[in-house]
Amino acid sequence: MNKNRLKKILDNFKGKRVLVLGDIILDEYVFGKVSRLSPEAPVPIVEVESRESIPGGAAYVSSHIANLGGKALLSGVIGRDEHGKILKRKLADKGVELRGIVEAGDRPTILKTRIIAQRQQMVRIDSEKKTHVDAETARSIISFVESEIDGIDSLIISDYGKGVVIPSIFREVIKLARKKKIAVAVDPKPTHCLMYKGVTVITPNTKEASESVHIEIKDEETLLKAGKELLRRVGCESVLITRGEHGMSLFTRGKAPLHIPTFAQEVFDVTGAGDTVISVLALSLAAGANLAEASYLANVAAGVVVGKLGAASVSIEEIKKMLKASTKR
Repeated sequence: MNKNRLKKILDNFKGKRVLVLGDIILDEYVFGKVSRLSPEAPVPIVEVESRESIPGGAAYVSSHIANLGGKALLSGVIGRDEHGKILKRKLADKGVELRGIVEAGDRPTILKTRIIAQRQQMVRIDSEKKTHVDAETARSIISFVESEIDGIDSLIISDYGKGVVIPSIFREVIKLARKKKIAVAVDPKPTHCLMYKGVTVITPNTKEASESVHIEIKDEETLLKAGKELLRRVGCESVLITRGEHGMSLFTRGKAPLHIPTFAQEVFDVTGAGDTVISVLALSLAAGANLAEASYLANVAAGVVVGKLGAASVSIEEIKKMLKASTKR
């Protein structure tokens, strides 16, 4: 990869308009300490010291886009509740465009609460409704995408399987994107893999890729088999399998697989790495990168994020610094 070319792509992130469509989540972290067990049951008592709420799911992806200098437009569903209000405030503070968010009266804002003590997650509590959004909500989302499609540079589908990325919405949105020749990157749900036909790239991790094609990835042979089968079965242009400490592997129609080694020097936490990958991938494509260049930059960015604790963000300067360090190895 040409280092100067990659730096130019990063500089071109500024102002690129990326529409993020998917499941909007509020991640709540409750931090505390444990010094004794409960007399009521053999479970630890967590004495709460602090709380923190951050955008999650598609909202977290949109935050990444804004943090990297892009213009993020977010579309999905939240409830008419306090958690929805918190999400909107936090996203507005980051400069995320909120007009595509539908407030539904029949479902709560998705909330994932993690209880953490002594830097260890004790339990996660999920409050959500997984049923498909209703027809009226689906029409609102499609109408928003239709109204914005002429002004966007790339599209991200963030599918957590919570009821927003459904066939009726997906088909219409992909049809609009293909007509305008807009790159579409999907963070996939294995059970939905056959729905992603026609997109530019999907970004499963090793586990998701294995589940999608029922091939356990345990060595290079099974990796190649799974990647090629996933590419064939989904019918997309490319499949980028993220492989943790082993880096990434890009499978593209008509080309040999491209294996990109990890750039992480130390791995502290993989939380949010997938969201970082798809954010940088989509911004890179919007900035004129080809799929190989976009995958390379996404891999560099992931190497930065896994070296931090928690759902961390990444900056352009940090990516450039990691990129510079990688060329010296």
